[in-house]
Amino acid sequence: MKTVSAIIAAVALLGVVAVPLYKHNTRVMEKPHPPVTSLNINLDTYVPKINYIEQVRDIRRNLESRPHVKMIHHNAQDRSHYIEHEVVVRFFPHPDQAALQKMLKATDAKIKRDFGTSMIIKSNTKTTLQLMKYFAEHPDSMYAEPNYLLLPNKRPNDSMYRRYQWNFPMIGMEQSWDISQGSADVIVAVVDSGIDMRHPEFKGKLVGGYNVIDDNNRPMDDNGHGTHVSGVIAARTNNKNGVAGMSWNSKLMPVKAIGADGSGTAFDIAQGIVWATDHGADVINLSVGNYTSSAELKNACRYAFDHNVVLVAATGNDNTDQPGYPAAYSEVMGIGAIDHNKHRADFSNYGNYVDVVAPGVDIASTYIYSDYAALSGTSMACPHVAALASLIRSVHPKMKNTQVMDVIRKT
Repeated sequence: MKTVSAIIAAVALLGVVAVPLYKHNTRVMEKPHPPVTSLNINLDTYVPKINYIEQVRDIRRNLESRPHVKMIHHNAQDRSHYIEHEVVVRFFPHPDQAALQKMLKATDAKIKRDFGTSMIIKSNTKTTLQLMKYFAEHPDSMYAEPNYLLLPNKRPNDSMYRRYQWNFPMIGMEQSWDISQGSADVIVAVVDSGIDMRHPEFKGKLVGGYNVIDDNNRPMDDNGHGTHVSGVIAARTNNKNGVAGMSWNSKLMPVKAIGADGSGTAFDIAQGIVWATDHGADVINLSVGNYTSSAELKNACRYAFDHNVVLVAATGNDNTDQPGYPAAYSEVMGIGAIDHNKHRADFSNYGNYVDVVAPGVDIASTYIYSDYAALSGTSMACPHVAALASLIRSVHPKMKNTQVMDVIRKT
């Protein structure tokens, strides 16, 4: 295809992230790498290293004791989690009020969230499996599924760039920035825990966002994950301060669908994807995942894909070839992680659903409270590819999402 060939020939940035994907499934041991922190540096350039992978594993281990839900069901067979006594139902057509109240009475339930086309129904006495069976048998029900939980998977003159940001030189960004620094016309949505909107690195970088959890326009980050991901994509760059973002001029759209505890439901993630699509996102970053497919999430990804959005998602941090979602959907690019030696990170998932890999070990970026931190995970690899997609769309704004994805996969 001429359009793709022209980009490959004329735009060196196509080589920046798409490091050849290793076909072997063996675990590669990491070589020692320079520490991210040092006691001999000034406090204004101190970047703490946070073990986010272990934090997420702690969340999994302690899901059933979390106070904001009565019970979290853990499926040991497929490693999925969902909120007990709740079900996500999609009707077509939407039932009238009388019919809906009849169903709620029969299941001792109430509507927890209603987005018109689909809703979360919560029962006082019925289990999730009982609710699924009841609503699946309704003639107007398209599907009924658990309310699944998804967990995060984490040369400019900026003062921290040369000391900490090994990832950008390794993938050739210094040469690529001579060709493109991104465009303010390209919007990258980050469906995550929100963004620290007061962080100086995001001054002038944000477009209007959405808080799915609280249903308002204040997607403030109270976890840190979304802020870190966003900084990799488009922190203010060449401003002699802080860290560098990969796509200097692109705009960020914060969509909060993950709470302070670091988890979010498939329902909320799906609503965030649809909202971002409807409000002009060109690229959507999804640094979250679960090992069970969700019809609600799948439909949202299909909706965004059909509206010419490029979707990228983290594959997971469990060193397994078990497909994770949304990364394994055909509409989404699945991103694995490598270390500073271009070896697969020892935590990174692998397998046929991994499209490309990107740096994901000790990635320095923005953090909440106007701070900075270094995190590891496929969550941190994913925004490199989201930023790459935005750079490509900045140079060739008329490219279809399928073309952008093919270029990245084949580079």
